[in-house]
Amino acid sequence: MARSGELAAYAGAVTGEARRRLRAATYEVVQPVVFHQLTRRLELNRGHRACAVAVSRLEDPCLDRFHDDMDAVIEDVFRNARVPVHNLEGWVSRRLTLATVNGYRRRRGERGALQRPRVPRWLAARLGGDPALTALAVEVLEFVGNDATAGPRVWPTERWAERRAAGDGWEAAHRAVLRDLDTVLGAMRARPAWFEAYVERPLGRKPHAAAPLPPGEVPLPVVAETDGLLVELAGLAVDSIEDRLARGENPRRAVVDVVTAVFGPGAAPSGPAVERVLAVLGTRG
Repeated sequence: MARSGELAAYAGAVTGEARRRLRAATYEVVQPVVFHQLTRRLELNRGHRACAVAVSRLEDPCLDRFHDDMDAVIEDVFRNARVPVHNLEGWVSRRLTLATVNGYRRRRGERGALQRPRVPRWLAARLGGDPALTALAVEVLEFVGNDATAGPRVWPTERWAERRAAGDGWEAAHRAVLRDLDTVLGAMRARPAWFEAYVERPLGRKPHAAAPLPPGEVPLPVVAETDGLLVELAGLAVDSIEDRLARGENPRRAVVDVVTAVFGPGAAPSGPAVERVLAVLGTRG
C-alpha cells in the first residue's frame, strides 16, 4: 500500500481488527528507525547508557517517551503516506523530527498547555522586563505541558538552578530560583482565568512521580495550592529531616526543629497552606 500511495487512505478508512493489524505491521517497520535514529541519541545525551542499548533496556520514563514518539510517527505515516513510498523506512527517517515535534505539540494541546510557550506582554510588564524572571516564566509554561516530571516535587527547581549556577554556586542559585518562581507565579495569578487555563490545568494533567509513603501512611492534606515556594520549602524540610534522622537524632525533635524553622512565624510566607501545616502538626503533638 505504501508503494502504491494508498496507505494513508486505507488507514483513514479501516477500523477494528484490520486497523490493529495495520498498526502492528507499521510498528514493526518503523520501530528500529525511531529507536536507532532518535531514542538512542536522546538517551545518550541524557547519560542513560543502559537505555541506549535496546528498547527492552529502557527504564519506565524513557520507555514512555519512546512510546509517545512511536505513536507520533505512526500517526504521521497514517496521515501523510498519500504518495508512492518505495522505501518506507527512509521516508519515516526523513520525517522523524517533524513527526515527533508535531506529536509533542499535540500532547501539549491535549493537556491544555500553550503549544509554543511565550510570555504575553501583560506578564512581561508585570515582571518588569527582567530577563531572568521572563526566562523562568517561559520555563514554567514549557514544563506544565511537557512529558517530564519533577520527581516528588511540583517544579524542577533543582534542574533550573543547575542551569543558573555560576560563581555563586548551586545553593545560591537554587535559593534565587525559589524566590523568582514565587514572583513569577504571583505575577501569573494576576489573571486568574489565564493562570488556570495555561498553568494549573495542564500541570494537573501531567504525570507526577510521587515519593513512596510507608505502609499505612497517608499524605498530609495541606497541598491544595500550587504555590511553588511553599512546596519547594516543604521538599527542603523533608530533606533536612531525613539528614538529621540519618545522623541518629530523635525523630520528634528533628521534625519539630525543622518545621518550626521552615514554617514558623517569620520563617516562610503566611497563608492558608502554612496555617494548615502547623495545625496538622499541632494535632499530632
